[in-house]
Amino acid sequence: YLRAFHDPEYPVRLRAFMGRMAAAVTTLGLGGPMGLEGPSMYGGSALGAMMQRRLPKAFRGADHRTLLVAGAAAGVAAIFKAPATGAIFALEVPYRDQMARRMLLPALVASASGYLVFVALSNVRPIFTFQTDGSATFEYKDLAGAILIGICCAIGARTFSRLIRYAKGFTLRPIGLRVVLSTALLALLFVICRGLTGESLTIGSGYGVIVWLAQEHTIWLLAAVLVLRCLATATTLAGGGVGGLFIPLVVGGAIVGRGVGDIVNPLNPTLYVLLGMAAFLGAGYRVPLAAVMFVAEATGQPGFIVPALFAAVAAELVMGRQSITTFQRSPEGSS
Repeated sequence: YLRAFHDPEYPVRLRAFMGRMAAAVTTLGLGGPMGLEGPSMYGGSALGAMMQRRLPKAFRGADHRTLLVAGAAAGVAAIFKAPATGAIFALEVPYRDQMARRMLLPALVASASGYLVFVALSNVRPIFTFQTDGSATFEYKDLAGAILIGICCAIGARTFSRLIRYAKGFTLRPIGLRVVLSTALLALLFVICRGLTGESLTIGSGYGVIVWLAQEHTIWLLAAVLVLRCLATATTLAGGGVGGLFIPLVVGGAIVGRGVGDIVNPLNPTLYVLLGMAAFLGAGYRVPLAAVMFVAEATGQPGFIVPALFAAVAAELVMGRQSITTFQRSPEGSS
């Protein structure tokens, strides 16, 4: 999506989407710690780009990326059942520190449409469920805790971003070597995690990790699971696995948030898990607004938006110019 956004010559085809979807389903089906939002976003953007190419008269004078962005927004909104997140993410992710504002209305309409179609076929329940009141209050010390979470998540996101870039560089190696090494390393990480936690937390998209965080754990165990999850995601990517990094960032943030929360305010662990989700995701993709909105929509906890904003801003400032994707551009000279 980002390559096509910045390079009009880069082809985004529906035929390629089918292959990517099959690869993503295979990756996740085999336990790869990735997310389905990548293929969903690619499919939506490919469909939008194809429609705009086929109907040039209807979009005369419009930006050539209008339906590309709208399709990407619809894909994210549908897979996460989060319409506002889909629109904001598609507009926010192409640039560091800026949004592609001219596509706002098409993105909003497509995002809402994608959400409505998806929930009509499934349900409207948030993808994450927490046993707490969505209107729950927070204390002033939690705002300081939010800033601390933002700093910690930015450090974690910077490290994870470097790890992902190294893993992508490893994909230039022969496929046979990559598959053998990645399979062996994933098996080792799985055994280590099972030995430490008794759970299979290094495989799967990560929803099980969120459930696991509802229990009390030592800081060192949380740190170990975070490292193991990050290594497992990078290893899957290096081995040729296909999937999104949205959910891995969310899961990493949840772990960091739980650890900080146990130190700052152990009586309100859910708040800090949510703050970590927003901060880590916002820092990794440089999308603070989309990250905060995602927490509100995907968890049904809008009462935590204010401290989440503090966490996301702190993470954005500490993150610097790092990003988990190499296709994101600086806003200089952009529209």
